[in-house]
This record gives sequence, C-alpha cells and structure tokens, in this order.
Amino acid sequence: MMVSRSYSNLLDLTSGYFPNFGQGGKKLSRVATVTGALTDLDDENGNSVGSDAPSSVSQERMIIVGNQLPLRAHQRSDGNGGWNFSWDEDSLLLQLKNGLGEDVEVIYVGSLKEEIDPSEQDDVAQTLLETFKCVPAFIPPELFSKFYHGFCKQHLWPLFHYMLPLSPDLGGRFDRSLWQAYVSVNKIFADKVMEVISPDDDFVWVHDYHLMVLPTFLRKRFNRVKLGFFLHSPFPSSEIYRTLPVRDELLRALLNSDLIGFHTFDYARHFLSCCSRMLGLSYQSKRGYIGLEYYGRNVSIKILPVGIHMGQLQSVLDLPDTESKVSELRDHFRGQIVLLGVDDMDIFKGISLKLLAFEQLLIQHPDKRGKVVLVQIANPARGRGRDVQEVQSETYATVRRINQSFGRRGYDPVVLIDTPLQFYERIAYYVIAECCLVTAVRDGMNLIPYEYIICRQGNEKLDNALRLNPSVPKKSMLVVSEFIGCSPSLSGAIRVNPWNIDAVTEAMDYALIVSEAEKQLRHEKHYRYVSTHDVAYWAHSFLQDLERACRDHVRRRCWGIGFGLGFRVIALDPNFRKLSVEHIVSAYKRTKSRAILLDYDGTMMLQSLISTTANADAVVILNNLCKDPKNVVFLVSGKDRKTLTELFSSCEKLGIAAEHGYFVRPNHDSDWETCVAVPDFYWKQIAEPVMKLYTETTDGSTIETKESALVWNYQYADPDFGSCQAKELLDHLESVLANEPVSVKSGQHIVEVKPQGINKGLVAEHLLVTMQQKGMLPDFVLCIGDDRSDEDMFEVIMSARTGSSLSPVAEVFACTVGQKPSKAKYYLEDTTEILRMLQGLASASEQSIRSVSQASQRVIIDRE
Repeated sequence: MMVSRSYSNLLDLTSGYFPNFGQGGKKLSRVATVTGALTDLDDENGNSVGSDAPSSVSQERMIIVGNQLPLRAHQRSDGNGGWNFSWDEDSLLLQLKNGLGEDVEVIYVGSLKEEIDPSEQDDVAQTLLETFKCVPAFIPPELFSKFYHGFCKQHLWPLFHYMLPLSPDLGGRFDRSLWQAYVSVNKIFADKVMEVISPDDDFVWVHDYHLMVLPTFLRKRFNRVKLGFFLHSPFPSSEIYRTLPVRDELLRALLNSDLIGFHTFDYARHFLSCCSRMLGLSYQSKRGYIGLEYYGRNVSIKILPVGIHMGQLQSVLDLPDTESKVSELRDHFRGQIVLLGVDDMDIFKGISLKLLAFEQLLIQHPDKRGKVVLVQIANPARGRGRDVQEVQSETYATVRRINQSFGRRGYDPVVLIDTPLQFYERIAYYVIAECCLVTAVRDGMNLIPYEYIICRQGNEKLDNALRLNPSVPKKSMLVVSEFIGCSPSLSGAIRVNPWNIDAVTEAMDYALIVSEAEKQLRHEKHYRYVSTHDVAYWAHSFLQDLERACRDHVRRRCWGIGFGLGFRVIALDPNFRKLSVEHIVSAYKRTKSRAILLDYDGTMMLQSLISTTANADAVVILNNLCKDPKNVVFLVSGKDRKTLTELFSSCEKLGIAAEHGYFVRPNHDSDWETCVAVPDFYWKQIAEPVMKLYTETTDGSTIETKESALVWNYQYADPDFGSCQAKELLDHLESVLANEPVSVKSGQHIVEVKPQGINKGLVAEHLLVTMQQKGMLPDFVLCIGDDRSDEDMFEVIMSARTGSSLSPVAEVFACTVGQKPSKAKYYLEDTTEILRMLQGLASASEQSIRSVSQASQRVIIDRE
C-alpha cells in the first residue's frame, strides 16, 4: 500500500525510529514541498503545496488540535523517573472522537499540563505517538505563561466575556509582548501539525480561542488544507471586539479556515458583524448554510451547541459508588428540597448573584426556611489573579451571612462545597436536586444543565436508591441565565437575567411551586433534545459540514498573497488565467476585424483617484487603437455623458457608452443614441422622494441623480445600519414601482433604479450586431472591466462564441482586473498592467499602419 510521506513518518516512529524533538535537534521530516514563489496550479508550477507522493490511504484522518492534549500525566514514584499517561475521559477532544466514526483515524496535537524536562521530551513524545497517537507541543514555561496566563487569560478571555480593560485591574491593558508570545505558540503548534499532516487527505480541526491564528500558519503552508475551527467561548459584539488592537489579524486568521463553528447564532452574528464592519465582508445564506466569500474562497459558518458524552455519564450513573452516594445524600437531605449550583469560582459564573437571590427567597418566603437548601459546588477557577480572590471572598462572606441569618441546628440554608469532588459525587448531587440553577453572567456554552437532565433521568438502580416508582415519568427544573450558550437549546427552562436579583428569586420560587405534571413535561422535552444532540452528534455534524465546505478544493486554483498574519489565499476557477501580453498581441496581429470594449473607472484609471481630466497615457493609447481601421473601440462607463464627453473630447473615433449603456455614441461627430426606448422618466418623481426619506434618516448616505437612473449610495454610512436601510429601501422601491418599467437593484453599497434592460451587456450586444450588419464579422474581441457591472459584458461576449455574431475562428478575451471570481477567463493585476497590454496592441497597430503606408508608397513609386 502506498502512503503519503508524512504518513510514513508516523509508521517510522512507531517502528522505533524517532528523531530528536528537543530544541536545536533534528526535526521530524515534513512533507516534501515545492519551494519558491507561489504560482499557478499548473503542474509545472504547483502552487498549493501538497504531499510529494500520491496518497492511497483509504482511512480518513482527522488531526484535532487543542491547547491541551486529552491526557492525564503522573510522574512515576518508583525512583527511576519517567511518566505514566492515561486518557482524560473528561476531555471534550477525546469525547468527540465517538462522532467521527470508526473509519476515521484521529491524531491529537496539543500541549501537556505538566512541565516535561527537556531531557525527557524525546521519550515522552515517542511514547505518546506510539500509544495514544498524540503529538505533544513542548512550550518553554516562560513562553507558555505569557501565552496562556498572559494573552489568553488577561486579554482574550475577559474581552470575549465582555470585560473591557478600562483600568489595569480589569483584564489588563494590551501588551504587545504577550501578543507576540501568543503568535509564537500558535506557530509552534503549526509546526507540530505540519510534521504529521498529509495535506491532500487529512482534515484539521482546531479548537478554541487559544489557537485563533493557527489557521493562517497552516493555510500559508498548505493552500488547500481542509481546515475547521470551533470557538468554545462567546464571540462578543462588534462594539466590544473592535477595541482589540489586533482585531483584524484575528479575524483574517479565522477566515483562513474553511468552516468556523459557534455554539449559538448570537456568537455567529457578532462574528459576521465584525467581518462586515472591519473587513467590509458580507455574508449570504444559501439553502440553509451561511457563508462568507473571502477572496474567492467560501468560508462556511456552523451553528451548533456542543453536547455531552452520554456513554460516560450513563456508565458513572451505573457505578455502585454513585448509588451509595445518592442514598447517603437522600438521607442527609431528608425532608428538604435541594437546589443545586455547579460553577467554577470565577467572576463570570454569577455565584454571588445566585446567593443573593436565594437570600431574598428566604426573606420573602419564611415558610421555605428549613425546607429549601442551596448546594453550591464551587470548582477551582481556571485562571488566577485578584479577581478570583475577590470572588472567593465575596462568596464565603455571603454564605456565612445567609447561614448565620437563617440557619439553625441541623439546617444550613447554603451548603458550599469548594473542595474537589469525584465525578460520581457530583453526579449524585445532580440526581437528588429538584432544580439546577445556572446564573452565569457570560458563558460560552455550560454543559451543567445537560448533565443534570441526564442524571435526573437516572436508571433502575437509582430509582431504587431514591425509592421512586420506575413507571412514573421523571421530572426536573432548570433556571438558566439567558447569557449562556446552552440557553437557546433549553426551551423548557426558566430563563433569567442574572443581574436582576428579583427575577432570579421569582424563578426559584416558581421552580419550587410548579406542578408535578409541568416538571415532567419540561424534563421530557429537555431529555429528548439532550440525549439526541450529544457530543457524538455534534462532532459528526461538524465533520459532515467540513467535508462539504472542502469539496471544491481540488478543482480550485490558489494563490497566496499578503505577509505575516495578513496572509490569505485566493481561490479561483481552474480555467482562470493571467492574460499573457505576448499571446494577445499575437492574436491581435493575425486578426482583421476587432471589437474592443473597455471599462474606464478601475480599469483605465484607478477609482481612488479624483480627477477631472482623463489619464493622458490612456488617451494616447485609445487614439492609437482607434486609428487602426480594423478596430472598433468602445469605452463603457457608469458616468454621465457630459462628463465622458469632456474627458475624451480629443478621442474623435472613440465610441462611448454612458450610464452603463443607456446612452451610446459611435464617435465624437455622432449624436448620442439610446439603446432602450424610454418614453419618459416620470417614475423618478415616485422614487426620488422615497430615496430622500432614507437619506435623511441614514447619516452618510447620498443620492446620485443621472439622466437615466437614480442611485442611493451608503458607502460612508454605518455598515450595519446602511445595509439594513438598503434592504428596507429596496423593498420600499420595489413596492411603489411595481407597475413601472424599471428595475430596482442593490449593489456594492448602492441601491439603483433604472429603466428595465439597461446594463453594460447591452452595449456589447449592440456593438456586435452593428458590426455584423456592416459586414464586419469580428474575429477578435477584447473586453476589460473591474466590477460586477462589467460581468454582463463578459457574459455576452463569452456566449457570442456559439452564435452567428462572431467569426467561427474568433479569438475572445474577457479580462477582469485583479484575481477574483469572475465570468472572465483572464485577469491582469491592475491598471498599470492593463495600460501596458493595451500599449502592446496599440504598438502593433502603429507598426501595421506604418507597414501598409510604406507598401502603398512603394506601389506608387513602382507605378511611376
């Protein structure tokens, strides 16, 4: 069986060969690649770097990359040193493997929680690869501290949870050295992925905010890498995110993925809004899939909350230890109703808000004292710092106050458990709790409610332990914050604003007094969802969407552009080529009847330049092209005819089409004609007042009045509000102009109303028909443009090849400006290249005219 070179590396490693992973040592050999500049996909200049040998590995492979490997490490205590490793069953990265299928091989790349001495790293790496198929990234301690405790926990994590660094105590001010550490660690992870990847075959799935720039490093190395990213934290609104100094770098890095996953639509919406406001990218929804077009690549957006591992939970529920613990708790809390909270001890989990609400419940309902207990399990915080200490101090003080105020002998209203619990012990608390409370002020997902639902469903053993009738439907109640990721999927929960203490108190009270039947209905609804949308379902769904998103990779031509974290890949149709000047000049010389259609703004002249005069070089070139009797040259523009007349007054033989083809003039001495007969423009009296209304209410928008059209432009308005207003205006105009002979269209920052049938394609049709009527069947057609309006011309001339308006042997050149998706087959990079190419054609014409003139003179001399 043939395998890719990188896959062979793994086989070599497991058979005993293992190079040094230490610093300065020999690196694991990577996939052989083509060096040099990135060019076309054509075989002799392969641009998208891939494996050097064709892979015939039948088994699909997924490389899962996370900050930490799903492993537990224990240093041996036998005195000989070394490490023992085992799977971390609680790790999501390990649990998701169940959803990928048995035919998918999984390789893990990540760091270890424990610091491994450099002298042991080689042995550890070999053991992990052979035994667990894990590739460890050994990060120097100082660098890891800056990366994780610095940038991740001081900058990204607070900001993504809506905490702005308004003072040095709140999250910490931006530190460029911490950002550099973040980038450096992401680069180390990328190197580790590159050591094992077979880029033509493998899928890569990157997890969470620790590795947000990793997609750029991988895409830069392998243009066609099949890459997914899932963000497990919230993504903040654009107003919060835009404060991040490296906001563009992170957005562009994420857009180097093929699929980006979020837990909720809110998180996805915030991300898309940031892409719109900061990068000018708009998204589209097609057949249920949301996507962004980014330099010809379609970046898909996935919205699906992660689930729990059903098998793991059910196996723990079956343990004898769990059963005995449930019996113990049943006896301990006999005659009392248990409310349960399970949270990390950090500032975003809202533990103190929950305690204040419970305190208020006991104040307002004295009858519940002695009957209701709040058990709060407080897990150690993942971060560190003064904020964690403040949360602990406030929690302890509040618990102490409540217990002193309402406690009595044998009854503590609040039971705070801040020591580590075994998993089965936590499960037992779920089983006996009548209601679970999650009052986090911001949380990416939070699976506590899911675990609670499954545990409340229980099993036969636990029914016996609780002395329940197995035939009676199970029941549960949830009070959840509306600011956590799992909230939208729990439609039967009581959703609360955790900052509103009164509302949380009312929710607690309602959860206690609601009827048994309603508790059962809510539980059944939740159990049905949670049990079918587990972690395996989530992983399988993500992989399916990633496969769909990468389906067209092979047939795309790719170019890598940009430096550093600004790198991106342009993906285009395989038939798209850069126009060779030599090729087109050669075709030009051997043809005798030529049609040339040229856009002006953005093609012959940069759009960014504000000028009242035409480009002098362009005018000279146009005049030289027009002098050739074999040529018919038309300039096609969206500008009005008055402006174009003034700009090109010196081009007497140049044909001009103004206002996207509504007005046409074959040369300077001819009168303007209209391509489409329009009786009058009375519809402007209907459309203009509507546009004025939207202009007044949309700061930064303007109306451009043309003879044939009205254009509402919102380029300088707020992007979101402008886009929203544009949609409303479009609907409004379509409604009031429904019976008028006009078309209402939206474009890049515009809404335009113009007579039906007016587009640049009309000019191309008009030119070809006119030439045919004069007996000039074109055998050479050149059309150049830079934006969407020019695509109509490209479509007309490309389809004309199969009709009777062109010579059967006609050479057709549809050329766009820049490398981007287009109906054109060719491109040139910019205005400079276009003018250089047109100069080549003009020089050929001058040479041809000169040759004809000299030949004519020789004939006259010979006759004399």
